[in-house]
Amino acid sequence: MEEKREKLRKWIGEARNIVFFGGAGVSTESGIPDFRSQDGLYRQSYAYPPEQIISHSFFEANPEEFYRFYREKMLFPEAKPNRAHLALARLEEEGKLRAVITQNIDGLHQKAGSKKVYELHGSVWRNHCLRCGKSYPLDFILSGSGVPRCSCGGIVKPDVVLYEEGLDQAVLQGAAEAIREADLLIVGGTSLVVYPAAGLLRYFDDSAHILVLINKSETACDGRADLVIRESIGDVLGSVVLDES
Repeated sequence: MEEKREKLRKWIGEARNIVFFGGAGVSTESGIPDFRSQDGLYRQSYAYPPEQIISHSFFEANPEEFYRFYREKMLFPEAKPNRAHLALARLEEEGKLRAVITQNIDGLHQKAGSKKVYELHGSVWRNHCLRCGKSYPLDFILSGSGVPRCSCGGIVKPDVVLYEEGLDQAVLQGAAEAIREADLLIVGGTSLVVYPAAGLLRYFDDSAHILVLINKSETACDGRADLVIRESIGDVLGSVVLDES
């Protein structure tokens, strides 16, 4: 494994336009669970599977149950960035990393110091009234109970992409363009099964540039990659980037 880390270290040193594309595995190392692997546990206290609860139709039909699940299982305001987040922020500061593309909604990349972040599925830190559009911080959701309501009486909804909702086209376009321009694309902490986000890899020219996959389990794109590392994303990026300085 040290040989693979050394190869990644060399490629990062030579690259001029790095892009990182990450999923839930990046956040689990900060103590944020991946709800998809916890269905059995959640069904002990919820009458519906998580995928149904965080769907657009369920939000509209049963906002009380949506918010009970959302507050208990999807909000982790005290979570801290791990070594993966910090390494990526360091690479951006050094002018090597051009963008972070994330499927996570926790804002940990920004907490670590990253500036150019494409949040494909939105962020729990932003919320807005469905009636008048007024913005609200996360504290507004956390401090109340039941369905949060704006001063105008409208329901306040998190700026996260629920099932059955489309991704923000400007964010999607920006992410696609970043991937297209990358000379080194590092994909980490994602099994690349969630679409349309996983489909972004089709914009990467792996015939001319380098693709690295860092994930504990096999992905659908392992065969395309120039390097596959089945280890902790935090350990790998931390040792390659942070421990070098």
